[in-house]
Formats: sequence, structure tokens, C-alpha cells
Amino acid sequence: MKKTKFFTAIIAVMLLAMFSSCDHINSKAVPSFIVRIDLGNLAMWNTYGVNGMGDYRIFSREKNLPANFPYNVNTYTGYGGVLLMMGMDQPLAYDLSCPVEISPTVTLSINADNFEAVCPKCGSRFNPLTGFGGPVAGVAINNKVGMRQYHVYPSNGGYVIAN
Repeated sequence: MKKTKFFTAIIAVMLLAMFSSCDHINSKAVPSFIVRIDLGNLAMWNTYGVNGMGDYRIFSREKNLPANFPYNVNTYTGYGGVLLMMGMDQPLAYDLSCPVEISPTVTLSINADNFEAVCPKCGSRFNPLTGFGGPVAGVAINNKVGMRQYHVYPSNGGYVIAN
């Protein structure tokens, strides 16, 4: 009798794990490229960082954004550029490439009214303020893909963005 209960419990746990994984959002659809943006001192953070919730800045070495940012040989901006956004209580960073289109040239833009990241090609919308960059509308919901998130580390009064 004990063996039957044990095996029933094992099967129940396996089924639960299998069904709960169906709702997983893939935030790694965008290829992993090197990211390193050093805003690690107070002066750099005050110039190029973000402060209030929803405040954002786009970093793209290829597009020279921001225009006066001092890019150097140790600065990398991922696959499609980097979105730095102030979340509820901390800065967050994501790749700007749409995780549906998966192209470095199809990049998300920010809707200033609701702070959603929007793809100009497929129309998918994402919520970068949540800390997850999960999909809120469009093909991305059906495909279960979200924005690729990067790490934001505190450093000497500022932050470093890296993967």
C-alpha cells in the first residue's frame, strides 16, 4: 500500500511539473551577444543613467545612441541595442531586438504613454517595467517569448550593465 501512494505522489509531481512548464515565457529567444555598458561612477550615471520610474535610455553602438556617449573598445550593446529603464525600485536592462522577429534591425520602441516596448513589424507589446519584459499583446503571447533581460550591477555610485 505504501509503494502505491509513493508512486502516485511521484506521478502527481511529474504531471504538475509538466503542466506548469507550459506557461513558461522564453526570454532567451534573442541570441546572446556581449553586453557591457559602464555607467559605474556617479558622473556617468548622472549623465547617462535613469532616475524616475519609467525613465529610459537607449544604448546602441551601431546607431551611436546616445549621440554623445563615450563608446570604447570595452563597450558592447548586445544584439539589437540595450534599453535601460528605471523600474519600480531599480534600473532594469533589456535587449531592444524583438524576440518574435529576432533580427538586430527590428528593434522595439517605447510608448511614452504606458511605457510598453512595441515592435514596429509584428505589433507585439512587452512590459519592461515589471522586471521581466513579458509579452502583453500580439504574436509574442502566442509564441510565449519575452524580452532578453540583462544584469544591472551597482558600482561606485552608478551601475554597470552586463550579461
